[in-house]
Amino acid sequence: MTAFDGGSGITNGLVLGATPAASSGPEHVEVPVTYDAILLASFGGPEGQDDVIPFLRNVTRGRGIPEERLEEVAHHYRAFGGVSPINEQNRQLKAALEAELARRGIDLPVLWGNRNWAPFLSDALVEANDRGLTTLLAVGTSAYSSYSGCRQYREDYAIALDETGLGGVIQIDKVRQFFDHPGFVEPFIEGVRQGLADVAAQGIPLEQTHVLFSTHSIPTADAERSGPAGNAYPTQHLAVAAVVIAAVTPFSGLGGEDVQYVHADPAILKTEEVSWDLVYQSRSGPPTQPWLEPDVNDRIVQLAAAGIKAVVIVPLGFISDHMEVKWDLDTEAIATAKEHGIFAVRVPTPGVHPAFVSGLVDLVLERRDGIPTAERPALTELGPWYDVCRPGCCENIRLGFKPALAGLAP
Repeated sequence: MTAFDGGSGITNGLVLGATPAASSGPEHVEVPVTYDAILLASFGGPEGQDDVIPFLRNVTRGRGIPEERLEEVAHHYRAFGGVSPINEQNRQLKAALEAELARRGIDLPVLWGNRNWAPFLSDALVEANDRGLTTLLAVGTSAYSSYSGCRQYREDYAIALDETGLGGVIQIDKVRQFFDHPGFVEPFIEGVRQGLADVAAQGIPLEQTHVLFSTHSIPTADAERSGPAGNAYPTQHLAVAAVVIAAVTPFSGLGGEDVQYVHADPAILKTEEVSWDLVYQSRSGPPTQPWLEPDVNDRIVQLAAAGIKAVVIVPLGFISDHMEVKWDLDTEAIATAKEHGIFAVRVPTPGVHPAFVSGLVDLVLERRDGIPTAERPALTELGPWYDVCRPGCCENIRLGFKPALAGLAP
C-alpha cells in the first residue's frame, strides 16, 4: 500500500517519509533502526527588535490575525529587548545533548531547526543532506499531545521536505511524546519539593498553600481532538501532576505512594493537605472562541479570596524558560499573586537538567535499539505513548488535515 506525501513523491508504506521500520504504522517500533542524526525541532523565537513582528507573522500565518493584535503580543518580546530566550535555550540544550551523547560514546550528530524562525527546519534538512545524513530521528521540544505540540511539528517536517525537495532522500521518524518519561518529570518533582520548602520557610502552613500546575491553553475544540481518542492534552497533564504530587508527599509526611486522590470540588484535587489543580495560560484566541480554563491569574484571585496565602507555580507544560514562562508566569502571574497578598514561588522548567538531557538520549536509544514497549519507562498509566501517531491524531478542525510525517494518515 502506498501514500502520497504531498509533493515529495511516493512512500513505500502508510507513514509519510518514515523509515521502513515505522512506515507501516506500528504503535511502537520494536526493531533497531540505524539513524544518522538527531533533529532537534523547536518553535523558534526572535533575536532582535526587528525580528519580532516578522516572527509573529510566521507564527500566526494563515489565521488572519490583525497587525494590531500582533503589536499587543510584541510588547512582551520588546520588554526583553526583542529577544526570545528560546533560541539560546535550544543552543544550550543542543550542546548538552551533544555532551551526553559523547559521554555515552554515541556517535549521532545533533541538527537544530525551528518551525517559526531561523534556523528553520528546512535549513537543518539542507545541512543534513550536505553532510550525507539521510535518516533522522526528530526530538520535538514539546512533551504533550496536541495540534500545536505534536501534529503541527509533524506537518512542518513534511513542509520542510517539500520545500527542500528532499522527500524520498531524507527519512524522518520522531520519538514518542515524553510527558510521563522520568527524565521530564524528575525536575518538576525536585522543583515542587523545593517550592514547598520555600513556602514553609516563610512560616506559611501547608493548609494555606496551593500548587498550581500551569500549561499553555489551547482551543477547547483542539483539546477535545488531542490524541487518538480525544482529550489527551488535559488528561496527560493531570496524570503527570498527580505523579509529581505523590512524589513530594514524603516531604510533608503525608503518606507517600499510597496517598489517595479525591476531588475536593470540580476544579481542585487534594492530597491530604496538599491541594492542587491544573490551570492554563497564554491564550491568544478571540474572546468568542472557547479555550481551556481556568486562567492562572483568575485562579490566583480565587485562591486569595478563599484564604490561600502561598502558591507554588509549576510550568508543567513547558521544557524551558521561554517567553510564556518569563512573561506570563514570572511577570504577570507573580504580579497578580503579589497584588492579592499571596507569596508565590515559580518552579524551574527542565531546561538542561541532567535527568532531562539524559532522558532525551534514552528516548533516542529506544528507537535506535528497538527497545520493547514493556521495558520503556513511563510514570503514568497513559504511557509509554506512541512512536507512530495514530490516524486522525490531534486534528485541527479549522485547518483540516495536511500531510504530516511520523504518523498514520490522515
